[in-house]
Amino acid sequence: MRLTRPAQRQAPETIIALIDVVFFLLVFFMLIGRMDATAPFDVTPIAATGTDMPAGGVTLSVSATGDTAVDGAPTDAPLDLLLQRIAQNPETLVRINAHHAAELRHILPVIAALEAAGAREVALVVTPANP
Repeated sequence: MRLTRPAQRQAPETIIALIDVVFFLLVFFMLIGRMDATAPFDVTPIAATGTDMPAGGVTLSVSATGDTAVDGAPTDAPLDLLLQRIAQNPETLVRINAHHAAELRHILPVIAALEAAGAREVALVVTPANP
């Protein structure tokens, strides 16, 4: 007697469902997770409106176009004047009064140079836009 083997049935393709679940989880965690690098320390800015600034020190004014003035006198080399004042007294308060439309490329190099020169206190004052 000749026995025939039953035809082999193919296993259902359950791997496709697993791939869908893994892809869904990947997308979910990419959308929910933080993609930016976290800062190594906590920075808490201090903002105040309507308060008087401490007297004394030196003021650097930066216009919307990048023009600068030190203590109200226009100058093309404000950093030299500020560094001279810091060299005389590192405790000198430096105020940077910037127009709200001033670009950071005019302000950040000055702050970095003041820090490198040993300035103890720098206050950034931003003129708000008119409502």
